[in-house]
Amino acid sequence: MSESSSCLRTTAAAYDDIAVTYAGLPRNDLAHFPLDRAVLAAFAESVRAAGAGPVAELGCGPGPVTAHLRDLGLDVFGVDLSPVMIDLARKAYPDLRFDIGSMDALELADGELGGIASWYSVIHAPPQDIPSYLAEFRRVLAPGGHLLLAFFESEGGPVTTFDHAVVTAYRWPVDDLAKLAGEAGFAEIGRMLREPREGERHRRGHLLMHRQ
Repeated sequence: MSESSSCLRTTAAAYDDIAVTYAGLPRNDLAHFPLDRAVLAAFAESVRAAGAGPVAELGCGPGPVTAHLRDLGLDVFGVDLSPVMIDLARKAYPDLRFDIGSMDALELADGELGGIASWYSVIHAPPQDIPSYLAEFRRVLAPGGHLLLAFFESEGGPVTTFDHAVVTAYRWPVDDLAKLAGEAGFAEIGRMLREPREGERHRRGHLLMHRQ
């Protein structure tokens, strides 16, 4: 088994174990985070304006962001590696589609999507694997399709691990992640950095890009 496959299996198992508790955390309620809602709204407006196809939320967990994007007028479905998370999402939002799948090998045709929301879903990927994820995102996006990346930002430091409650995660300098996305064929539209709120430990980063 490759190191990457082992990491994916470990991450899926860890989220399976904590899925019910995770689904009930306040951070899954976007009503508490106006800046997060604003960047999701900008993403949704950009996708609608481009009219390039459906949207996938990759690493959708129990589904609240997928449902929020639906409420913003998008034709959206969710994908997650954790079968337990997908089961919770299907029960919570029975009108939406949720699939079990891995972000590094999506069962989607080339250019099938008009948008991808990766909402803190690449945080567990080892840094050396990020380019392959971005390449897969670009493959399934139509030309001009949009990508929204949300991640933990390193606040002036290098890429570094931190003790995420579920499994090892990484904090990224926003410029470094934007550079990798550019090398993968994405052009940056804008970025948003949000300082941690009460109960949060790290700055949050958001990159809105489109496929060149």
